[in-house]
Amino acid sequence: MSDNAHTSSSPLRRVFAPVRALFVSDASAGILLILVAAAAMIAANSPMADEYRELFYGKLPWTPIEKLKDLHYWINDGLMAIFFFVVGLEVKREVVSGSLADPAARRLPMLAAAAGMGVPAIVYLLVTGGGEYFNGWAIPAATDIAFAMGVLGLLGNRVPASLRLFLLTVAIVDDIGAVLVIAVFYTQGLYTEWLVASVGVVALMVALNRMRVDYFWPYILLSVVLWYCVLNSGVHATIAGVVAALTIPLKRRDGNSMLERLEHSIAPWSAYLVVPVFGFANAGVSLEGMGPEALLAPLPIAIAAGLVVGKQIGIFSVVWLADKTGFAPRPDNASWAEIWGISILCGIGFTMSIFIGGLAFPDTPLLVEEAKIGILTGSAVSAILGYIVLRMTTSHTAEECDDQGPIPQDTHPNDPLR
Repeated sequence: MSDNAHTSSSPLRRVFAPVRALFVSDASAGILLILVAAAAMIAANSPMADEYRELFYGKLPWTPIEKLKDLHYWINDGLMAIFFFVVGLEVKREVVSGSLADPAARRLPMLAAAAGMGVPAIVYLLVTGGGEYFNGWAIPAATDIAFAMGVLGLLGNRVPASLRLFLLTVAIVDDIGAVLVIAVFYTQGLYTEWLVASVGVVALMVALNRMRVDYFWPYILLSVVLWYCVLNSGVHATIAGVVAALTIPLKRRDGNSMLERLEHSIAPWSAYLVVPVFGFANAGVSLEGMGPEALLAPLPIAIAAGLVVGKQIGIFSVVWLADKTGFAPRPDNASWAEIWGISILCGIGFTMSIFIGGLAFPDTPLLVEEAKIGILTGSAVSAILGYIVLRMTTSHTAEECDDQGPIPQDTHPNDPLR
């Protein structure tokens, strides 16, 4: 590659460097999730089905926290706080110094993410008619970053870097929206004393930030305390992960990145341990006694329609309108067919959708199982259809698809996180 080409694409590489370095490859985390989901379905429908359910839902003989009475609670309320902590770190980095720092650059992904959450919810409500299914309106609103980026990784260097960046930023903004939805709409029975304690811990963490304390251990220790307070407050405990992450300083006093180093230390554990464990514990749906009619029940159809139809209509139409009206241009070097393919991929909602599904119907196990069927079906269709569309429509030069490159993160003079 020529020096000119290398220089022209380096801004995109700088944006991607912190994220791409978290994974062995774009495809690896997504492929792992696919394998985990398949393993969970096999386990839940095999002679080991009883052992599978007992492992995650059997009451623990002893637990240090009474509220977390089985392994499933420990995974969803405890382990997943690490996933949300990484989401918080990623959001802060992107907003402060990444792809969401420029107001002009974040117009399109923010608009697309909003439409990508709103339209699927509308499709869901239109199909179900509300009623007993109303609480599940947010299930098809989420996009799974690892899964979607994994499918893109399977396409190699066929996809322009601008589209990868667009998908990444839309998914990040989508995560912000999903966290807000969980905090506002899936919080039950608030306990004032624990909320006050949570606010006090956050205030202490903010004070440490303002005093420029740049050691990791005080923040990690207080993050655990915050998680415990939020767990008992009535707000879902995983919200503590996001809030705690936002208090982490961006830089150390010597100018080196503190937030990015912490993100790079924890994110692989989140991608290759936390999320797969969550997936294996939650994706196993027993099909015993279910006939073809189970797939045709209102809830699975509504969720699948929201993910497959709602996502692509919402995102593609908003990008088209924004470009035609001059509000925000579409991604560089991207055709409308490619933008359609990316819009379809945003319908992969595995991790966050399953998480919200469990919150939406906590007292109705059958609806939770039906929701999982809809999520798995919709995500699979979106992944396959999006891959096919992009495979058939993408054809670009190496320069247009280059989003990596040899940029030493601690030595590059223009690194925004120094």
